[in-house]
Amino acid sequence: MAQVSSASPFDHLPLFATDLEIAEAIVGKERAAKWVKERMPALVKVPGWPEVDEFHGGRPVPLVRLFYNNWMGMPTGGAIGLPRGRERPEAWGKSRRNNTAGRAV
Repeated sequence: MAQVSSASPFDHLPLFATDLEIAEAIVGKERAAKWVKERMPALVKVPGWPEVDEFHGGRPVPLVRLFYNNWMGMPTGGAIGLPRGRERPEAWGKSRRNNTAGRAV
């Protein structure tokens, strides 16, 4: 049986990566330059997108990964994904089991 790899494209980046390196991890090498030119200007305005660390010359990759996990609603605790739709408490019914525990019969 084939195993599913849990490797992330961010795993191969340095701790601080350039925008082009980050773009290659996100959309692939072929589309990265265009993505940086057309999409990055909008992305840097989104709250939570990490700033470039001038000392290290790039964006902190762990924060970029965290940004995408949060933005896309991907949990980090090992779950596959979030349930779709909204919660409906009115659909929750009372238990149909005869709860006689603790009562004298």
